[in-house]
Amino acid sequence: MKKYAVYIIRTADNYLYTGITSDLDRRYQEHMNGIKSCLKYKKRPFNISYVEYFKSLKEAAKREKEIKGWRREKKENIIRKLALSSRATKS
Repeated sequence: MKKYAVYIIRTADNYLYTGITSDLDRRYQEHMNGIKSCLKYKKRPFNISYVEYFKSLKEAAKREKEIKGWRREKKENIIRKLALSSRATKS
């Protein structure tokens, strides 16, 4: 079954870009190589700061739209929470 990722990329100049894809590795490479990208190539390097997976494109698109409507502070908060939870699971 196909899964869809909603992701947030942090650029070299600290811009947060939110996107959606069914193949996160491929999409990341497209961003890095300037292929089919909304991000400017000169903003590299990029760092995937947040990822959330969904079973349906409809659910993922709804979440992407929601996150894109958020202020930067709220995006930073979910990124921070993900980082804290991943540190807790590694301990």
